[in-house]
Amino acid sequence: MDGLGIIAGSGVLPKLLAENCKAQGCKYIVVRFQGMELEWSAGHPVLEATFEKPGKLFKQLRKAGVQTITMGGGMVRPRLNPLRLDATGLRLAPVIMKAMKAGDGSTLGIVAALFEAESFRVIGVHEALPSLLAKQGIPTKRQPSEEDRQDAARADVIIQALGAVDVGQGAVVAQGICLGLESIQGTDAMLRFVAQNAVRLPDKNGSKGVLVKQPKPGQDMRLDMPAIGPDTFSAACKAGLSGVVVRAGTTLVLGQDETVARADELGLFLWVI
Repeated sequence: MDGLGIIAGSGVLPKLLAENCKAQGCKYIVVRFQGMELEWSAGHPVLEATFEKPGKLFKQLRKAGVQTITMGGGMVRPRLNPLRLDATGLRLAPVIMKAMKAGDGSTLGIVAALFEAESFRVIGVHEALPSLLAKQGIPTKRQPSEEDRQDAARADVIIQALGAVDVGQGAVVAQGICLGLESIQGTDAMLRFVAQNAVRLPDKNGSKGVLVKQPKPGQDMRLDMPAIGPDTFSAACKAGLSGVVVRAGTTLVLGQDETVARADELGLFLWVI
């Protein structure tokens, strides 16, 4: 079986992938791009890479026996130095530059296309580690109220509308009012905004708000699947919300037991629809 290349971004996701590969005895290598700090990478095979030298990266991956690629964690778009591009980078420069000006989903799609053009197979994190997929149900002690369900339905409509133009995959709604929208800054920044900009809701005894995360229409699930974890509930609690809503089979839960335990500890619900 060929090896797995883990393009590692920030957060716990690439760590979970690497640890699973190691535990299963699978051949793998972690790709760490310049400027990316991976404190957990000790004890794992790591390949250092620079964005300007894709040809070198492709060659090193093949040498390591890697034919399959997956991408996990957050990544800031790089600032490329044209003077440092290798031959492959120069050949691909027009495509890369076009992608840098496109939406976040388009950029990820171009990255996948570049690997596939070099005969690598690109798979989603959920294919490499299916146990992370959210399963339908409400595993928490707290259950969503009818008002929470109405807020979730409203957030769903908003996400669908914004997703059509490749903007975000999350929204916060309380009593039918949209309190926050996810953009390229991500879910954490949205929840911080909600926490720091308290809105006086019409009914002080009404619903406090829900965070809804789901894929954008047409989203390539190999590259950018919505994810939640214990920290999501900590941030949602600080924002004064009642719970979090995600879709089964299309959301990664980064530590199911820990996530549910955190939600119960904070008195929030998790609803997997």
